[in-house]
Amino acid sequence: MKLRAADSLSIDEELAIIRRRSDEILIEAELRQRLEKRRPLRVKAGFDPTAPDLHLGHTILINKLHELQTLGHTIVFLVGDFTAMIGDPTGKSATRPPLTREAVAQNAQTYTDQVFRILDRDRTEVAFNSAWMDKLSSADMIRLAARHTVARMLERDDFGKRYRAKQPIAIHEFLYPLVQGYDSVALEADLELGGTDQKFNLLVGRELQKHYGQAPQCILTMPLLEGLDGVQKMSKSLGNTVGITDAPDEMFGKLMSISDELMWRYLELLSFEPPATLRRWHDDVAQGRNPREVKVLLAKELVARFHSAVAADAALAEFEARFREGAMPKDMPEIVLDAPASGLPIAQVLKQARLAPSTSDALRLIGQGGVRVNGARVSDKALLLASGASLVLQVGKRRFARVTLKTGELAG
Repeated sequence: MKLRAADSLSIDEELAIIRRRSDEILIEAELRQRLEKRRPLRVKAGFDPTAPDLHLGHTILINKLHELQTLGHTIVFLVGDFTAMIGDPTGKSATRPPLTREAVAQNAQTYTDQVFRILDRDRTEVAFNSAWMDKLSSADMIRLAARHTVARMLERDDFGKRYRAKQPIAIHEFLYPLVQGYDSVALEADLELGGTDQKFNLLVGRELQKHYGQAPQCILTMPLLEGLDGVQKMSKSLGNTVGITDAPDEMFGKLMSISDELMWRYLELLSFEPPATLRRWHDDVAQGRNPREVKVLLAKELVARFHSAVAADAALAEFEARFREGAMPKDMPEIVLDAPASGLPIAQVLKQARLAPSTSDALRLIGQGGVRVNGARVSDKALLLASGASLVLQVGKRRFARVTLKTGELAG
């Protein structure tokens, strides 16, 4: 029998590692039974390459895969190149447009390149669900569809809401959970990871495995990370992301822009510091320590993780130079803008703060690299600035403003 790195741990100790930062284990008693066999589990996690870059929200799940890999389990990183052409409508109020195979292939290459910043390339299986889905005939798809009912599909929250609101649901959308579930059959998964919004799909995998004579997989759901706005989940389409390939100074500046309250959420879900350390920092802030100092530690840790310790030190030095060593004017205008709870796009903020004459000019300036937020150059034209944040905006070399976004009449 192949020994695992976790074989020196008790089952309770291994489960404690698996539970940390996770949301729910289904069903924990079944997972315990599998761990007691002391064999590597086949751990599946699927990613649809619908956008070309991974962000910190993705890394919550990938970090858990890394922990499971360290424990000695077999990680199967599944690229949903077939399912991406369907488009999972989770959390959406309308049918998502399917991607072309060419776009999926390009995004998938970027995903697999980036994921090995976290996972061990030599110990990770990479699979593409087109490998088995392309081989299914029309008759096979009909037989697969017969494994589930419309009533069960409508139990999924977003489908149910759209049905009650008389919003259209395309037939192909019902195929998505079935295909994701069939992936678990094809891979003979012992454990599948997904965000809390994926719970329905993960449970379909359990049911399909039973139909195909396999032991049903256990499920580990992971929390969803709020984006820089502190409201919506981190999503490229919402412009509230911190990409793992963002330049070091841009990543540092974005992290320093989050609210003090959101900082604790990021530390809880993203930091590798021991829980005791995070509790001590929380107590320190409660007793008067400036939360900005803790935010610096978070920003340095994450920049070092995805770039290097040298890059993190350089990003901090640039940030400090701009904020503490007089590189920014002391008499910059103070501007307060009303913002909805979801935040404001940066182009609108630049226009309302009179740092750009129009949103189109603001977008042009961003494209030219002439805009900075908290000292970090901004490249994302869709960047959403969080309500409640106080930020220093710079356009060119001489135009500065300290802008506070508050939730006002626009809220909601």
